[in-house]
Amino acid sequence: MLSRTADNLYWLARYVERAEYLARILDTTYRLTALPLTYVGTSNEWESAVATAGCASAFFAAYSEANEETVTEFLAFSSSNPSSIRNCIETARINARAVRTALTIEMWDTINSAWLELKKWGNGPRSREEFARFLRWVQESSLRFDGSAYRTMLRNDAYWFSRLGVYIERADNTARILDVKYHLLLPAHERVGGPLDYFQWAAILRSVSALTAYHWVYRQNVQPWLVADLLMLRDEMPRSLASCYENLVQNLDRIANAYGRQGNAQRQARAVRSRLQNSRIDEIFQTGLHEFIDDFVEDNNKLGTAIAQQYLL
Repeated sequence: MLSRTADNLYWLARYVERAEYLARILDTTYRLTALPLTYVGTSNEWESAVATAGCASAFFAAYSEANEETVTEFLAFSSSNPSSIRNCIETARINARAVRTALTIEMWDTINSAWLELKKWGNGPRSREEFARFLRWVQESSLRFDGSAYRTMLRNDAYWFSRLGVYIERADNTARILDVKYHLLLPAHERVGGPLDYFQWAAILRSVSALTAYHWVYRQNVQPWLVADLLMLRDEMPRSLASCYENLVQNLDRIANAYGRQGNAQRQARAVRSRLQNSRIDEIFQTGLHEFIDDFVEDNNKLGTAIAQQYLL
């Protein structure tokens, strides 16, 4: 496969995944801001949404205050934000068009239909109810694209490179939402791992479709350290860091076997996977959750660079 084709498939998958992630962030933020102050505390959830999306610097260069109007515009519809939902869908469609012959009919129809439907939303919905429908539509479009890829693509290098994009992006997103939300929701007078409000932590789980899974696994009220355990170390949780790296290792090994050569990307993925397998949540909290996640995000970015240098350039 040409490196250019692999690059387009990789970034197509990343941008579709990122659009869904931003929709989840905004949906969760709306849920939290709708709760009484007794539940949500005094933290600025709109500012946390920007921080979770990883674009705080760009946001505050354009806006002086993080509120519902400015954050919604910047994360969902801004043409000046490369990672807005609008730009993610448009860039995904550009990548899809460049590799049209490498996609199945169902995959192309899904991403092209999403791009056409996006135009109907114009500069954004006029009410909260319409915006909620927009966020559901973004999530459903991403799920349709991912489902069509899973159900219709031949299991060859085209599929494996697209899966790399999905899991690199998903791992980064899960790590960021856990890190930012954890520190913004933890009151100054609370110890790490102390009692925190149920609704806030339930919102974190809901943002990654993990609230029901949490109760199935732990069968108790939502606790911060168990949320971290589920989203970081549990292989059976599809959006967990461990699950993402299990899939990254598998798909990188398949590419290596097909091309007859291993490289730095395979070694780095295995190293991170091994670190997650050998970690325990109580040890992570003792040494610092924030520090652990910072190291993970850095390692995840290094793996993305290694994949690009090994296959996509």
